[in-house]
Amino acid sequence: MALTIATVIAIFTVSETALPLVYIRYVLGTIFILWLPGYAFIKALFPQHLPFTKGLAHTLEASEKNLDIIERIALSLGMSLALVPMAGLLLNYTPWGIRLTPIVLSLLALTTIFATAAIIREHQTTRQKP
Repeated sequence: MALTIATVIAIFTVSETALPLVYIRYVLGTIFILWLPGYAFIKALFPQHLPFTKGLAHTLEASEKNLDIIERIALSLGMSLALVPMAGLLLNYTPWGIRLTPIVLSLLALTTIFATAAIIREHQTTRQKP
């Protein structure tokens, strides 16, 4: 959520002519489009358990049920590449069209909804496990 808010602030405050700062905007924008929506969606689908206080047997049991970090990154990229064009397609049929502000706000809403669902799911799964 912090990275999403930082990206939105950078997009709306940093001008395209501010040469050294525009690179921060580019990097954050790339992460915002290619990784964050998919990561929030995958995190909502597959909440991760981190059993630091449990024994080794519980850690091995939990690692069989969880996604590896590489799987999570690959699925995040793939889902972002699927979700972002769908959001753009839906925006094309709205009165706002495909411009910077509607795209940023729609991706912010999409990522926030999925991240909130992920937080709720992770809280529920950690609560169920003793």
